[in-house]
Amino acid sequence: MSQMRWHKSSFSEPGTENCVELAAEPSGAGRHLRESDEPGVVVTTSRSALAAFLRAVKAGEFDRLV
Repeated sequence: MSQMRWHKSSFSEPGTENCVELAAEPSGAGRHLRESDEPGVVVTTSRSALAAFLRAVKAGEFDRLV
C-alpha cells in the first residue's frame, strides 16, 4: 500500500487532519479509504462497490444516521 497515491476529500477542513482519503491500487483492482488521522486503518473494497456507496451517499440514503 505504500506505493499508492492518496487523495484527500475536497470537503476536508483546510489546515486540519480531519479528512477522508481515497487511493486506487496501482493495478486498478481495489479501492482504499482511510481517515487521515488514522492512516494505518484502511478499508478496502472494489471499484463497483465504492461507486455504489458514493451514489447512495450523494442520494442522501444515509442522512438519517447522522
